[in-house]
Amino acid sequence: MTDFRITAILARAFLATNLLCGFCAATMAADSPVSPSAAAPKPNVIVILADDLGIGNLSCYGGDSFKTPHLDALAASGVRFQQCYSAPNCGPSRAMMLTGRYGFRTGMTGNDKPAVKMMEAGVKTEVMIPKLLKPLGYATAMAGKWSQVPLEPSDWGFDEYLRFSGSGAYWPTPEHASYTENGVEKPWASDAYGPDIQERFVFDFIDRHREQPFYIHYSLQGVHSEIQKTPDSSPDTADFYVDNMVHMDKLVGRLVAELERLKIRDNTLLMFAGDNGTVGGEANRSTIGGRKISGFKGTLLEGGSRVPLIASWPAVIQAGRVCDDLVSFTDFLPSIAEVAGAKLPEGQVIDGRSFAPQMRGVKGDPREWVFVMLGRHWYVREAGWKLTDEGDLFDMSDAPFEEKPVAADGAGPEAVAARSRLAGVLAELNPAAGKLGDETGKKAKPAKTPKEKDSKKAAKSASAAG
Repeated sequence: MTDFRITAILARAFLATNLLCGFCAATMAADSPVSPSAAAPKPNVIVILADDLGIGNLSCYGGDSFKTPHLDALAASGVRFQQCYSAPNCGPSRAMMLTGRYGFRTGMTGNDKPAVKMMEAGVKTEVMIPKLLKPLGYATAMAGKWSQVPLEPSDWGFDEYLRFSGSGAYWPTPEHASYTENGVEKPWASDAYGPDIQERFVFDFIDRHREQPFYIHYSLQGVHSEIQKTPDSSPDTADFYVDNMVHMDKLVGRLVAELERLKIRDNTLLMFAGDNGTVGGEANRSTIGGRKISGFKGTLLEGGSRVPLIASWPAVIQAGRVCDDLVSFTDFLPSIAEVAGAKLPEGQVIDGRSFAPQMRGVKGDPREWVFVMLGRHWYVREAGWKLTDEGDLFDMSDAPFEEKPVAADGAGPEAVAARSRLAGVLAELNPAAGKLGDETGKKAKPAKTPKEKDSKKAAKSASAAG
């Protein structure tokens, strides 16, 4: 996509957003909903999941430090959701997205071994998105990061896949010298960039299945640590993190261009989200309007789970819209099921609620609250208030920047009412009685051998050398 086209799209969207008052409620009052024809073919669905990417990382969310023109253009071509919540870590977020269920139901409450084992034990009962879509004629694929979810993608219903082990698989290392494609381990060439390998897989899959509906779970490496150079990094680059933000944004632009080249862009629902908030080391500069976001990846604060969500579907979604409704990662499964015409799994509690109506420009049935957990701790949050598992209430009127604690003995009537409402939600969910992994939900890091330490140093030196 050229700079001229990006500029033109952004200009139109800026005008549209201001005319439509910027928020979902105002937009829905003004818009005429766009509905696909009953005879229209089923849409293609691509979910791009970035790694460790919070709202402060994107310029279309007001981020100060990074420029993301292709993602800005994607948002301008569709709808940008202001309040989307994942889990604070990657494994539980992916399980929520793909099953539509909270971690205490699937067992995937964290990246720890007990949680992963419980998730694995549910392979015969848990239903992920590809299993819902395949009976409707969809071809399904997974590309990229998968190792935090147990077994192979094919075990969960994906027809084809290409996966890398671990996170941040940018360049091969002695420990990660191969990747797996459809069950076959393949050597990873020393000069091959991981994101480019999986991009070729995605493009090939799209080309082979462009005459039928398809669904792709496209899980990016960027911008998970350990941050390394990109193919575009200059020899004198001092900031590989910025380089990786630029390259991740570029990958989105190239995907959009490929869909346009194949003339299937209009009927492709393209969604982009971050799997959890910004990593702690980059949180200080991932500001919005000069203000730091409360918390970061791995914390039960706004910055741990509040992530970008963009949806673009030119045939259906009106351009230049912004929606302030609450969205949970569990909402992806019912939303994709609705747009594809699939039935939800029977005999299971589905925690998600479809935001497909909001994508189309109608009110739908918006959430009153979102539930977020990691390990054996959690909170429930509505528009103005948040209550934790330990009974702490927070005033969220200045979120995502500040979470103001509310003293139990000094609370006004609004706070008392909020505490009662949210306590009722937690009592009904009763996560403590569900499947719970370790206390923190975080993966323990094994001690590295001297050989592994030397290998890591060598990889860093090679990356820095360009």
